[in-house]
Amino acid sequence: MFTKLQNIVIVLLLIFLYGCSTGNDITTNNNGKTDNDSAFVSTDVYCWLTSTTQNAYLKRQNIALNFNNQTNDFPTIVVDDTKSYQSMDGFGFALTGGSAYLINRLPAIQRDSILHELFDVKANHIGISYLRISLGASDLSSSVYSYDDLGTSGTDTLLANFSIHPESFDLIPVLKSIIAIQPNIKILASPWSAPAWMKTNNSAVGGSLQKKYFGVYADYFVKYIQAMEQEGITIDAITPQNEPLNPNNNPSMYMSADDQAEFIRDDLGPRFAQNNITTKIICYDHNCDVASYPLTVLADAGAYKYVDGSAFHLYSGSITALSTVHNQHPDKNVYFTEQWVGGPGNFAEDLKWHINNLIIGASRNWSKNVIEWNLASDPYYKPHTSGGCSTCQGGLTISNDITRNVSYYVVAHASKFVPYGSIRIDTNMPDYLSNVAFKTPSGNKALIVLNTAVDTRKFNIEYNGRMVTASLPSGAVATYYW
Repeated sequence: MFTKLQNIVIVLLLIFLYGCSTGNDITTNNNGKTDNDSAFVSTDVYCWLTSTTQNAYLKRQNIALNFNNQTNDFPTIVVDDTKSYQSMDGFGFALTGGSAYLINRLPAIQRDSILHELFDVKANHIGISYLRISLGASDLSSSVYSYDDLGTSGTDTLLANFSIHPESFDLIPVLKSIIAIQPNIKILASPWSAPAWMKTNNSAVGGSLQKKYFGVYADYFVKYIQAMEQEGITIDAITPQNEPLNPNNNPSMYMSADDQAEFIRDDLGPRFAQNNITTKIICYDHNCDVASYPLTVLADAGAYKYVDGSAFHLYSGSITALSTVHNQHPDKNVYFTEQWVGGPGNFAEDLKWHINNLIIGASRNWSKNVIEWNLASDPYYKPHTSGGCSTCQGGLTISNDITRNVSYYVVAHASKFVPYGSIRIDTNMPDYLSNVAFKTPSGNKALIVLNTAVDTRKFNIEYNGRMVTASLPSGAVATYYW
């Protein structure tokens, strides 16, 4: 038998070993300080690095980056906070039904620990500030459901059968825990399908919303927002339909641009106004190759007055589509709401693509947020519906332990340093040094830089006429904070 002191030592050793086995190198809090700052050299600019060649994962670098008046021939990124662009709502993930299921079944201490790591802004946490959830089931739910299922026949035009009870088991408890940690979290809700009885094919897959049910479906949204509010969960925004041009997922529903404009103009917008609902209506929510879709919705004057902006994915097309829509309607916002990592993936290549196209690309093209798909999966990319995505890798892989995957670090390089209310500020783009910069509400600057060259690059960061010289390995991303 072990003595009491020996048992304590064993427990502490297990805690230490568990903490060192997670692959999480985060050592600091959001103000650029560490719990033991004396262990680091004095510096004006703090740097966190993810580099597969250096085996560093969002790891604070113990280097002195101090502004000076020296000059050299290295390329220079000029950070100019006198030129500003859009304000940021945040960076985060889709909290799918499957993600909530896996997180909710962790042991209580482990669940609390990972939720604080993800959503807290204190030391060793990454400060996620934006979530997307599904309004009803998504294809990364363990089963298909809506909030008013009637089987194979019947209608419920008064929505007497409406209930968000399916979310009471996992999603709502996890959201409540998150809100307790991050009360100002932004939540976007998107439906994958209307209830089958409202659709032209009476099925969860494909089909379209029957026009005779446009008003009923608008009431369905109202009831949902009100029911979630009663649970203490504020829905900041909705989209009328996830991927309206993809009728092949399970669940899914086709919705043309003209139908979406009509639905918003005649039913959803007026119902929100009548019920004093301030939840934003964001149109489209699909790929960058069909910018004509949100432009069609916004061309409808009746829909236009209710629409906050347009949402995009990047499974096809160019991220510059966000600027195309912004430039035609600069008074409307743009959002980036979904991008997956296909498992098992390639960490180095996925890191470069997602940082370059989403964290940097979407932000430089006016997006107010970036959401990765999705927060958590098991080692077999489950749960998912039959016919749903069977290779979608989560930011976390949850089994006996928790593995942090590439999208965790993609999001963390922004979410940890760029809170809600930050403003994108101006930078130039030297060759091979893709970048974006922000000014936080507290006045700090965050510069995210990706080296797309095949070799290590030295470069300068210039701010207010003074410079620091930094170095990035090939394919590495760093967040510089001062």
